[in-house]
Amino acid sequence: MTALAQETTAQMLWRRFRSPVAWSETVDLFAILTAASLPWSTSLTAIFNAAFLVCMVPFLDVRAFLRSLTRPICAAPIALFVLALVGTLWSDAAWGVRLYAVGPTVKLLVLPVLLYHFERSPRGNWIFVAFLVSCALLSVMSWLVAFYPGLSLRPYDPLERGIFVKNYIDQSQEFALCAVALAYPVMMLLREKRYAPAVLLTALALSFLVNMAFVVVSRTALVTVPIMLGVFALLHLKWRSVAMISAALIACAVVAWRASPQLRKTADTFVSDYQLYTQRNLPTSMGERLEYWRHAVQFFVHAPLVGHGTGSTQGLFERAAQEPSWVRGVRVFPNPHNQTLHVAIQWGVIGIGVLYAIWIFHFQLFRGEGFAQWIGLLVVVQNAFTSLFNSHLFDFHEGWMYVIGVGVAGGMVFRARQAEAKVGEAGS
Repeated sequence: MTALAQETTAQMLWRRFRSPVAWSETVDLFAILTAASLPWSTSLTAIFNAAFLVCMVPFLDVRAFLRSLTRPICAAPIALFVLALVGTLWSDAAWGVRLYAVGPTVKLLVLPVLLYHFERSPRGNWIFVAFLVSCALLSVMSWLVAFYPGLSLRPYDPLERGIFVKNYIDQSQEFALCAVALAYPVMMLLREKRYAPAVLLTALALSFLVNMAFVVVSRTALVTVPIMLGVFALLHLKWRSVAMISAALIACAVVAWRASPQLRKTADTFVSDYQLYTQRNLPTSMGERLEYWRHAVQFFVHAPLVGHGTGSTQGLFERAAQEPSWVRGVRVFPNPHNQTLHVAIQWGVIGIGVLYAIWIFHFQLFRGEGFAQWIGLLVVVQNAFTSLFNSHLFDFHEGWMYVIGVGVAGGMVFRARQAEAKVGEAGS
């Protein structure tokens, strides 16, 4: 009897191993784990993503996949990787530095794979739910660490109060995205008069905003959250609703401003950092950015067409730091804290064209009504605007937020369009 049971189990496992449906479910599982681990660990994100790609191979329809790569939304990210690879040929940096600088663009190759898979998988929403739940748990840990700093896995830093893992910029990006993304499902639930889940999601969104107001928030998030809320209002609300909600948000912002010393301190650094840099030539966070941007424009002017090559940025800033015009005390950093300038230095006008093509094609993909369209649009808007102050497309955390968000949402949009086309054909 035991031998028969073992044989039956072995046969079942063998059938599962040979089943395309089983492999597809496994791919979905690793995609969910990748999204869930992103707020917590870079290593787990890389491991689960590698497993996701490996499980795609056995039953991959190569012809269909190659056809999908010809779409502009897939071709543009691939083009930026190819440009980074080719750009190593005219760079004057050491070969190790050149190849290392190609690394941040490799994640863009996963975006077409996600688009292809979730065009066929019905579990795209699970990815976003996993990321939301993971960020909610991280919010709870943030509050605990704020009151009990010894719980943090990072060395204690009074400037990064409430950070359990990673840093306050990454955490703020996650919480801002989740808080604003919940606006769309809350609106849809209210239209359907499903008040209980609408209240629950509203409370969850407010919990993220309260954490950002009273624990820690990045200045980039302070700038981009109002922009993302404005995008939502323009797309989905009537003017009367916009006016009422704007008044409520302003009132909440005033209360938060008066009640949160942390929020006032973060906002005050905009002015104080600028004054210390411009009036006293002291290195500050904003002063460093202005110094990087000033020299980055000069580097671009010297090689406007194809740039200085992949990995050249570090060496250019090191040489600029030896000049008398460099503000003493400003660190030498391998990128200028601006995505456009980072691309322009290395690959010139050609690189800028490819970068903006990525954002434009992906922005156009998410025009229209629907949850997937809203998530994809929000991810593109957030990345484009935060890239004014950071190289977020190339950063690990924010870059993967973009790749996963656009890849999964884009696949869901294509899947919905195919379903609509089949319904239309059946009706005709």
